[in-house]
Amino acid sequence: MLKFKNVDAYYGYIHALKDVSIEVPKGKIVTLLGANGAGKTSILKVISGLLEIKEGSYEFDGKDLKNYKPEDIVSMGIVQSPEGRQIFPDLTVHENLMVGAYTRKDKLNINKSLIKGYEYFPILREREKQIAGTLSGGEQQMLAIARALMAKPKLLLLDEPSLGLAPLIVKDIFNIIQEINKSGTTILLVEQNAHQALSIADYAYILETGKVVHSGHAIELRNDEKVKKAYLGSS
Repeated sequence: MLKFKNVDAYYGYIHALKDVSIEVPKGKIVTLLGANGAGKTSILKVISGLLEIKEGSYEFDGKDLKNYKPEDIVSMGIVQSPEGRQIFPDLTVHENLMVGAYTRKDKLNINKSLIKGYEYFPILREREKQIAGTLSGGEQQMLAIARALMAKPKLLLLDEPSLGLAPLIVKDIFNIIQEINKSGTTILLVEQNAHQALSIADYAYILETGKVVHSGHAIELRNDEKVKKAYLGSS
């Protein structure tokens, strides 16, 4: 579905991505792991058309994405739930969700997506008329994911969905991510919580300073002693 091949990208003189090759197969959950500054979010920005590449290529469903604008990429079915949630705090929950459907051409089916989002996150139905900025952190994260789902993504990009959340909320979020995937949505998950990410992912890439340093099936990486010691806090 999504393929990166030998991608290099820069922020000015900073070499953010160095010869990165990754693949996200249709129907799978793939996770990108690594510390802050490893290049995880930079990969999402490239995919979303927000960061140009200098070398290499990347494609989605066989289409070269280099010549597409961010809004065109969303229309193709690639939708991001950004780090820090970035909801519209002065709009209601319902208004935030409807913004997510802005690019949809199939207007008659938008209500079906709204109902589905409320099925994933029942608390949002209860908060439908509430101003989004007054929601708890966990509720705002649920809203950010539900808003992304309103665009009817083929590929959902999730950037640090567990950041700053209590452990019980994190567990709920990851359970719902699995449900979303089982319903047919492919997911690329960026996470610092390696334990949680590897517990639900099919495949994983570990990045350091813009390079892929480890990759493999998630269950294999979870049981790899070197990976456990370096990234999972296990001796």
